[in-house]
Amino acid sequence: MCGIVGYIGERECTPILIEGLRRLEYRGYDSAGIAVLESAAGESSLLTRVVRCRGKLANLEALLTEARPTGRVGMGHTRWATHGRPSDENAHPHKHGSVSVVHNGIIENYLALRAELAGRGHRFSSETDTEIVAHLIDEELKAQPQVGLREATRRALGKVQGAYAIVVLSDRTPDVLVTAKNASPLVLGLGEGENFVASDVPAILPHTKRVMFLEEGEIAELRRDGIQVIDLAGRPVRREPRLIEWSAVMAEKAGFKHFMLKEIHEQGRAVTDTLRGRVSIEQADALLDGIELDPQTLKKLTLIACGTSYHAGLVGKFLIEQIARVPVEVDLASEYRYRDPIIGPGDTLLAISQSGETADTLAAVKEAKAKGAQVLCIANVVDSSIPRACHHALYTHAGPEIGVASTKAFTTQLAALVLIAIHLGRRSGTLSSNAAAELIREFMALPQKMADIIGLAPQIQVIARRYGHARDFLFLGRGTQYPIALEGALKLKEISYIHAEGYAAGEMKHGPIALIDAEMPVVVVVPKGPGYEKVMSNLTEVKAREGKIIAVATRGDQDIGAIADEVILIPEAPAPLAPLLTVVPLQLLAYHIADFKGTDIDQPRNLAKSVTVE
Repeated sequence: MCGIVGYIGERECTPILIEGLRRLEYRGYDSAGIAVLESAAGESSLLTRVVRCRGKLANLEALLTEARPTGRVGMGHTRWATHGRPSDENAHPHKHGSVSVVHNGIIENYLALRAELAGRGHRFSSETDTEIVAHLIDEELKAQPQVGLREATRRALGKVQGAYAIVVLSDRTPDVLVTAKNASPLVLGLGEGENFVASDVPAILPHTKRVMFLEEGEIAELRRDGIQVIDLAGRPVRREPRLIEWSAVMAEKAGFKHFMLKEIHEQGRAVTDTLRGRVSIEQADALLDGIELDPQTLKKLTLIACGTSYHAGLVGKFLIEQIARVPVEVDLASEYRYRDPIIGPGDTLLAISQSGETADTLAAVKEAKAKGAQVLCIANVVDSSIPRACHHALYTHAGPEIGVASTKAFTTQLAALVLIAIHLGRRSGTLSSNAAAELIREFMALPQKMADIIGLAPQIQVIARRYGHARDFLFLGRGTQYPIALEGALKLKEISYIHAEGYAAGEMKHGPIALIDAEMPVVVVVPKGPGYEKVMSNLTEVKAREGKIIAVATRGDQDIGAIADEVILIPEAPAPLAPLLTVVPLQLLAYHIADFKGTDIDQPRNLAKSVTVE
């Protein structure tokens, strides 16, 4: 997920671009750059000047204090690395010939396109998929200069598969910016004698409130005096602009009341981005960004994490053992580092951390590495401390998570663990190609199902108000749903300050049942699948003690309504994928209870987003 901003008008664009990027830096911060059309020394024509560098926006600003481009047409970019490590060479914009491009998304067939271009004599200066777009458009312009930049872009995109939001400028057409979208967001801003494009509204809100959102497969041509939109077939698109009435803070939240609610809604997109380029139905395989795990030599896998990431690791244990038949241990990083763990050469440790800065996890990684183990990680922040300390990193693409209580970072961690399970299962032979292809097909359908569950928010809000005065909650689940019960309880504790406990449903009779009475809401995660009958039996015991049952169950369940007081029905999914769905209503329940109580949801008391101290 990257930040994009573009401008064409009568003002100096560099300050506008930098201001816009600052408002979008939450979308990516491993490198930044701008491209501006400016007058070349001693020349009457305009040439594009690109300034870019690795690191946060402050690094780019420091470069610009020495030599700031001057011009009235330009674009900027903050990068969240997908293809190619964070580096000056991989930073956007990318230029080839007369064409400069910034890009958000993933070009899925870029290797094939790169090979074709190389066969025609093209040479590349980066490791990115984005650079090939500049080559393709420049090639079209050179072949037929008269077609113009918009048509050259349209023709080039006809060869591209994948997700993109791009902005293109060319030395040959200094009076126009071209932008296009497919599965990545873009918004156009309409001003007086000037126009804007950005990946999110906050970047342009200080300059205009008249906007137009591009839809899938659309291309826009921006000039100073107007904007024209066409589709990929070249047909004109008519759309009226709309007026944004948000404040700047509301714009950052995209109109949501809290960042946490916004991030719950973003989970489908985040899971899609985490899967993109990493799964193939045709090959029936999951790819791990160059990481190859061999089940023959992987005798045991140790997962370490803290908090919500630890719950993801518990789900991962079930997935990897069931799908790949590789033994897995899960440890709290804060305990692991202090018990002189038995680990060394030939062993593999996988650390899970949203921020990549969790102090206990980082210390455990360093200890395992010092003892000779192979150390991998799942993280959300590119080039953070834990990925730098590991031999390999598998990045989730949740995007920055502002709310302290993790939501989309958790579900993308689960997605990454499913990828690892499929990868290992295919190589161990425990997962057939047909079974893998079907699992991947179901995996790719999850984001829409997540969106369906989010649509249940009004029902969940009613339940939240009904039980928001309770002093205690109990959460129950079995198998992969046991860690989800733990996560549901944690979410409620974090943001509503209500005491909540998560338990394996089979352990209820070993203590927690003593707490159940008419004042105790019991949230049970009971989708159809393994353990369903056992959990239903547990619920009869809760009912016998007058406990109030809130059930998360599968649509079509004919039995749960007879025993539960409240039922939240969610779409069906295969057992390995079900946790990505069942956790969403628990997140919404915690959110709406906290909102009902009026707590500080995004910054709950005593908590920090990244626990960087012991």
